Amino acid sequence: MSYYKRTADALLCELLEAFGAVLIEGPKWCGKTTTARQIARSVIQLQDPDMRAEYQATALSKPSLLLNGETPRLIDEWQDIPVLWDAVRAQVDIRNLPGQFILTGSNAINKSEILHSGVGRIARMSMMPMSLWESQDSTGSVSLKELFDNPDYNIDGKTSNLTIEDLIFLASRGGWPASLQTRSKSSQLLIAKKYVQSLCEDDITRVDGKRRDSLTTQMILKSYARNISTLAKKKTLIEDILSSGEVSLSRDTFDDYEKALQQLFIIQNIEAWSPAIRSKTAIRSNPKRSFCDPSISVAMLGLSPDALSTQLRTFGFIFEQMCVRDLRAYTIDSGSHISYYHDRYGLEVDYVLHLDDGRYALIECKLGSREIDSGAEHLLEVKRLIREHNKGEAQVPLREPDLLMVLTGGSTAYTRPDGVKVVPLGCLRD
Repeated sequence: MSYYKRTADALLCELLEAFGAVLIEGPKWCGKTTTARQIARSVIQLQDPDMRAEYQATALSKPSLLLNGETPRLIDEWQDIPVLWDAVRAQVDIRNLPGQFILTGSNAINKSEILHSGVGRIARMSMMPMSLWESQDSTGSVSLKELFDNPDYNIDGKTSNLTIEDLIFLASRGGWPASLQTRSKSSQLLIAKKYVQSLCEDDITRVDGKRRDSLTTQMILKSYARNISTLAKKKTLIEDILSSGEVSLSRDTFDDYEKALQQLFIIQNIEAWSPAIRSKTAIRSNPKRSFCDPSISVAMLGLSPDALSTQLRTFGFIFEQMCVRDLRAYTIDSGSHISYYHDRYGLEVDYVLHLDDGRYALIECKLGSREIDSGAEHLLEVKRLIREHNKGEAQVPLREPDLLMVLTGGSTAYTRPDGVKVVPLGCLRD
């Protein structure tokens, strides 16, 4: 099986040069273990059915024995034996050398099960399912880093090879590495379907050992899928689930399932950006509903690429999910985070991409070319409001956006006369 280079590769190497251990977190099947194996010198797989009992017994008596091996040593799915976290931390202190361990995990551990945070010893990094550039579907002719770093960067005429039909298929297939190891398109589409099946039947309980219902999990994911990329309130989601008549669901139960799905990195909701350009009461604060990969929405809605091709309004919301996934992948080494802006006056920005050095981009996701003008208007209006705020009596001036960009499903990149960058998702890279 060939290895597809990931944006995480360089970051992992960099962190191992600085820290004794690195934890790679992210959804199951996104490629964490495969990426770690590229540089690991020894491996222990805690979910190996032939060795699991032995590993558990060893951990009860002397967990440090499981850490013996050439370094960096990969400890796969470490959360199955939580005591290893403290054992790794202790060994890092004893050896006092960088690059000793790589830990991978598909669910966030309960912090009560570990004694020490690992700060200064264990660095954390997140992985997403593969972006279009990583899966070699994007031409990569426009660099997001260059858009931030180089004001003279010329994108005009850079092109994507992807049609709307291609984007629909790629969203349905998702960024799961396993889907790239099979040739037929029908087989590729099965990966996401099997993923959500495993999620509902097994992972939702395995995440913390608490028994949860498969059907209830399905209904929550379906409601999320129907409301993806929107600001749907929790009450709306619960009412949507109850309207099916298939399950009963209290608010507390919904919260429990939602938390478990967040621990599995499946639900990755996006919080609101609240700059002081409007009154606080004017700015929406509900989270924008989001999955780690667009294929989860497609699978939960039971849609095929053919069906989606006649439902482009629905696909517009799913396209947003693909944009978010790729933006996260392309800024994995930037300490970035993503928010959104929406106020009660109807002014909205789909996404705000924040880098750790304070720079940020205002981004609209528009599948079709007819929507580009309205998207650009939103970006420019927010920029205008920030300038007005700074000209007033504001005690703390706001930084103006470093990049205004409309991500599209089109074919050609260009810079508008007003400075807004129009970039097809199919030609973007890190």
